[in-house]
Amino acid sequence: MVDVSQHELVPEHTVLEEDVLEEVLSEYDIDRTDLPKIKRNDPALPDEAEVGDVIKIVRDSRTTDQAVVYRLVVE
Repeated sequence: MVDVSQHELVPEHTVLEEDVLEEVLSEYDIDRTDLPKIKRNDPALPDEAEVGDVIKIVRDSRTTDQAVVYRLVVE
């Protein structure tokens, strides 16, 4: 079986630590539930991701070199 998360076109997905998450939420003045959602069964998610975790996704970007987005893991 192919591990989709290791494909070269899939951006880096990492689970945020709680202290880092608090900094991000305060920077944007939002709550965890205001973040866009990602399903727990998404094949690109790390194995340790659980419902309620926030995932940091780093994508390559033509204009800014890297674009960082955050997603809340839902069921």
